[in-house]
Amino acid sequence: MTSDHRQQNAPPTNFGPTLARHAWRLSGRVVAGLGQLLLWALTGVGGLLRPLAARIGAKLYGTARRPPQGAPGAPGRPGARDGSTRVAPPVDATAPLPRWINAWHEFHASWYYAPLTGLALTLAALAELAPRTESPISVAGGFAIASTLPLVWREEFLRPVAAMVLGAYAAALLTGQALLVTTAFAALYTLYSLARRLPRQATGGLAVGGAVTIAVVYLTANTLDHIPWFAAVLVVLAAVGLGDARRTRETAGRTEAEANERTSETLTRLIAVQREQAVMRERARIARELHDVVAHSVSMIAVQAETAPYTVRDLSPEAREGYAEIARTAREALVEMRRLLSVLRADAKAEPESAPQPRLDELPALIEKHRGAGGRVELTVRGEPRTLSTTVELSAYRIVQEALTNARRHAPGAEVKVELTYLPDRLAVRVVDDGGSAPTMVMNRNGASSRTAVLDPQSPGAGPEEPTRLEEAPSMESGGGHGLLGMRERATMLGGRFSAGPSEQGGFVVEAELPVSRAAPADAGGGPG
Repeated sequence: MTSDHRQQNAPPTNFGPTLARHAWRLSGRVVAGLGQLLLWALTGVGGLLRPLAARIGAKLYGTARRPPQGAPGAPGRPGARDGSTRVAPPVDATAPLPRWINAWHEFHASWYYAPLTGLALTLAALAELAPRTESPISVAGGFAIASTLPLVWREEFLRPVAAMVLGAYAAALLTGQALLVTTAFAALYTLYSLARRLPRQATGGLAVGGAVTIAVVYLTANTLDHIPWFAAVLVVLAAVGLGDARRTRETAGRTEAEANERTSETLTRLIAVQREQAVMRERARIARELHDVVAHSVSMIAVQAETAPYTVRDLSPEAREGYAEIARTAREALVEMRRLLSVLRADAKAEPESAPQPRLDELPALIEKHRGAGGRVELTVRGEPRTLSTTVELSAYRIVQEALTNARRHAPGAEVKVELTYLPDRLAVRVVDDGGSAPTMVMNRNGASSRTAVLDPQSPGAGPEEPTRLEEAPSMESGGGHGLLGMRERATMLGGRFSAGPSEQGGFVVEAELPVSRAAPADAGGGPG
């Protein structure tokens, strides 16, 4: 016989563990089957007793009147097809059990709860001790009173009271006094109260001290011989554990309440900040619209009134004086409006506009208004014109409008060229006049990441003829003039680029690049042309 044949006929070595595993599974199935039978039996009994339990619950809790179906606040019908869920019937506050519970809560929260319960426990201890002693005045009676009466003052002086109660009870056990249910309850309640008030480390020490005291009593006296020692230790640990659990629950409740209060305060402050920011944004929007619309119109009135004596022949001195008064009043209105805009823009940031506003198809009308005010302007459109978003077209319109206003104000009579270039990913706007040059802000063409830069007013090419443009350079950061600031805000809020400054051929140039969408990257180069 070969070794391979002997190996095939040998019994398997893992037969024992396999048999044990199958026996374990079979015993589990037997236990599960018995448990399921018991569960079915209890379920059947519960079904039979459910009507009786419902009647008892109705007697104890009462039933409040439900609102009619369909009324506001009416609960859905159980099993309704509208998706409503079963709602428990409301509890009647005048029912017996709710009234008893509320009365108990009120009594437990009153100041006289501790004195009354302490006195009642003392009387119960004396009543329990009376059949065992011939005279009410005895050592056992003294221990009973000392173990219960101090509980009258437990709310105000818990630790001294606990020392007296636990010390008296331990002394009674060590001296062989009779074990009373009332004094045992007083000692356990004192342990519970201490564990509820003390911190976690002190509670652990209290549990250990109670167990050690029980061990000393068992070793030195026979008072607890009829009670198993592990049962006594378990009762002491249970009293301390219940007090610790109650303290943990109360602490968690206070922590949750404080967290909810902090969350509420944070939300209140956040809502206040959001409202303030909304007010600031609205002020910035109003300021920008006042500047773009009203200031533009008043500026046109001033320019037309100033140029009328030079364009209209044979004016009487009274007419010339009237035109001069109109121009002076318009200039004063512009100054007052600038002050008002400074107040509105204080600590406010501009926000994107989404309301229907002028679009690029109204640009020819704006050009005609500029020509009607005595200006010369030429409009050039490159690329394939197409409809863009309202925000892009509004920003381009306002930039052209403000550039024309600045040209009339600082270079009256100058020739202005307006160029619109439709590129695949952006709209390029360029407004250049041939008037006097005054440095304000130029684009840094060498830095691809820079969007705007302020040119030094002392740079070459700055002329003294138009000091107003020189004053507008620092105003972009200080909030003085809002023309260039408004144009820059409109370009940068779209992720575009903006520059304004003297052109190389003389005059002044305004360039802006507005991405067609916010996700489109801004070009690093300068304006077109």
